[in-house]
Amino acid sequence: MSEMPPPAPNGWRVLALWLAGIALVGTACVLLAPSPSTPGAARGTDPVELGVELEAPVVAARVVPNLAGLPEASTFGTVANAPQDATPEEVPDGQLVHPTTPVPVFDQPGGAAIAILPTTQLGSDTWVPVIADGPGWIQVLLPSRPNGSTGWLSTQDTTLDSRSTSDRIVIDRAAFRLTLYRDHQQIGTWTVGVGTPAAPTPAGRTFVLASMTDAKQKFSPVIFPLGIHSATFTTYGGGPGTTGIHGWPTTDVFGRPSSDGCIRVPADALATFTNPAEPVPIGTPVLIR
Repeated sequence: MSEMPPPAPNGWRVLALWLAGIALVGTACVLLAPSPSTPGAARGTDPVELGVELEAPVVAARVVPNLAGLPEASTFGTVANAPQDATPEEVPDGQLVHPTTPVPVFDQPGGAAIAILPTTQLGSDTWVPVIADGPGWIQVLLPSRPNGSTGWLSTQDTTLDSRSTSDRIVIDRAAFRLTLYRDHQQIGTWTVGVGTPAAPTPAGRTFVLASMTDAKQKFSPVIFPLGIHSATFTTYGGGPGTTGIHGWPTTDVFGRPSSDGCIRVPADALATFTNPAEPVPIGTPVLIR
């Protein structure tokens, strides 16, 4: 097996989700009225405590921000004031957090509240990657527009569940290649289809947002929406234009630009991702080059 370099440190139905690049018409690939599956726990994703450095005592009186009118940091939302990811080429270290109640997202430690992070996304629990931390604060990737959005969560003001994963997904658009790593070892690599030049697959680091199934569609037994959106379509079939990883019923789409932004993968890749013994967990970091 090939060895992956260590990642950089710190680094049910839904009424209508439409994924850019998912449709049965032309090159599009739109998902109609999807139903999520409940993702299983993956090896290496047992709950763990946040680092000691995140448990510093509160030195000032707790200030509860006014959350009225704040946008939701979800695949349907836009957080206009979200800080941009400063190192989009780095793979997060695999620390993930899940809000047990909706929590405020801040623009910086001790700064202004800019959004609310919900407890679920598309029927799956919200798990977001941690990309930086400090006393009482963690910076996370957000699944909202614009792409590359991040935000800070206070570990003092809210209860956050935490776990870690050693899974990483790397997608090389030029080589039409998706590789899954676990414990820095290559688990599988597959030739895939990516977005066309008119609707490219967006680059940068993101994460697996949810795991979904839909009996009404036939192109993929499971779909993995990601925390990024099409840069071509501000909306797609009336939805937010979420980019995802999914299968396809024919093989002619692999090894070339063939979608409206989604990553189309072979059946054996999906089988590996959904292996009951070691499924790819929600929140798994994804790097698109």
